[in-house]
Amino acid sequence: MSIINLTIDFNPMCIIMYKDCIFMHLLKEKYTLKERNNRLNAVKEIIKSNRIDNQDTLLEMLAKEGYNVTQATLSRDLKMLKVGKISDGWSGYYYALPEKDLISESEKSYIQDVRRGILSIEFSGNFGVIKTRPGHANSVCFALDVLGLPEILGTLAGDDTIFLILREGMTKEDLLDSFNARIPEIKE
Repeated sequence: MSIINLTIDFNPMCIIMYKDCIFMHLLKEKYTLKERNNRLNAVKEIIKSNRIDNQDTLLEMLAKEGYNVTQATLSRDLKMLKVGKISDGWSGYYYALPEKDLISESEKSYIQDVRRGILSIEFSGNFGVIKTRPGHANSVCFALDVLGLPEILGTLAGDDTIFLILREGMTKEDLLDSFNARIPEIKE
């Protein structure tokens, strides 16, 4: 049995380039995730606000909103959002969101819980602290979980304080934009 002595000489420049490549990949991934979430929200809003009967019309409306995507990407988005076509009863079919995406009476009550309970929101990186009225943290926390805001990874409630963690790639501005869209009275 022979032992081979192997020496590898690493060039420090190669290591730096490798690190930069990983950083650029992570930065691109963060950007594309945020862009995708924004695009998905735009698709939902267009479908909620308009009677769309084909993908070409939806592609045109997305382009007007600044989202230039291919038909294949739009098909994947519609599948991810579980968008279906339903009959209007006389002239054809149109796109509709699943029932869970339409504001129900129970969702309105959860929105009221959030409005009623939140006093302030502060962030440090991906971590947020929400101050509530005494005894309201659990109901506000539960309401945030049920509303399923895509920016929030998880929440933890005490009596008058909620700790929340934002998803990777999300910022407090993204969460506040989501609040403004669904719960307009909430401010930082």
